[in-house]
Amino acid sequence: MNAILIPAYKPDEKLVGLCELLLGHEEIEVVVVDDGSGEAYKGVFGALDKRVHLISYPVNKGKGGALKTGIEYIYNNLPSCERLVTADADGQHRYEDIQKVIAKSVECPKALILGSRRFDEENVPFRSRFGNGMTRAVFRLVSGAKVYDTQTGLRAFDRELMKRFMAVKGERYEYEMNMLLEAAKHKIPILEVTIKTVYLNENESSHFNPLKDSAKIYYCLLKYFIKFLASSLFAFCVEYVIVLLLNHFFVLKGVFGLKTANTLARIVSATVNFTVNHTLVFEASEKWWKALIKYAALALVILVLDNYLLEFFHDVVGIKLGLAKPITEIIMFCINFPIQKRFVYTRQKLPTKKH
Repeated sequence: MNAILIPAYKPDEKLVGLCELLLGHEEIEVVVVDDGSGEAYKGVFGALDKRVHLISYPVNKGKGGALKTGIEYIYNNLPSCERLVTADADGQHRYEDIQKVIAKSVECPKALILGSRRFDEENVPFRSRFGNGMTRAVFRLVSGAKVYDTQTGLRAFDRELMKRFMAVKGERYEYEMNMLLEAAKHKIPILEVTIKTVYLNENESSHFNPLKDSAKIYYCLLKYFIKFLASSLFAFCVEYVIVLLLNHFFVLKGVFGLKTANTLARIVSATVNFTVNHTLVFEASEKWWKALIKYAALALVILVLDNYLLEFFHDVVGIKLGLAKPITEIIMFCINFPIQKRFVYTRQKLPTKKH
């Protein structure tokens, strides 16, 4: 049995038509969440078939809140439903595409299945094409996962993932991005099925707020990057001060060279950086000593590159040490983030039950 969850905020008759199509399939339960649409839309919800499970509440929670309400209802009240499919109420998700996503979920029950649109078609508004392209690139940078359509509302997952996704944070459109990040973090397979790209009247029925909702989505994507930046800046300050002190008291007096001073400073700052990143930035669930081994190997490579770059800028190009050091660290930062995020601080794969 499959459950189709449709969050609806101020819908029109397209919702009624979609539900009628879905109910024509005996293996489908339909759950609609009236996300505080108000009295003016009672007629639309009243026209739904009596077999539809209708959940209503008076105040708009946002799409994420509606989805979590529906997921919790299905998990607790429809135990025969082996999987859940989320679909939009505005007519963008066709019955045929919902069936395609269900079929893929049956084939790959432990995966998160996405109904993936293609944005190179003529009917796609420019803002949607540009926005999805930008979000796709940022998502891959911060998660390491390659997803073509990160903002699709057509998704399918099994009962084990229902319980996990109920706990994901977010009340509006950022919830769907957090769902993808949660899957990528725990190495849950994310698989895509190509669906028809439907935009009705330049997508005017969408309740997506370009400023407010985009800001929340990009915060979800960039929070690791922001924390990593803060951690790196703190470690850099530690290293920067130590390098300058060692240069003043030892290098200029000929006790040892600049490479030695930079190496000693890097050892101290790397220890600080590893501790903060493992605990606070990436919140890795892998044992710390495993991450430390990978971090140490990366740090050794970075140290060699760092020393040669610093020497190049200072001795060859002739840039003063106070400026050469920040330039070097900016380059190292750009190399460091994607490698640490994807390979060093990893999350353990979720255990799966054997049937």
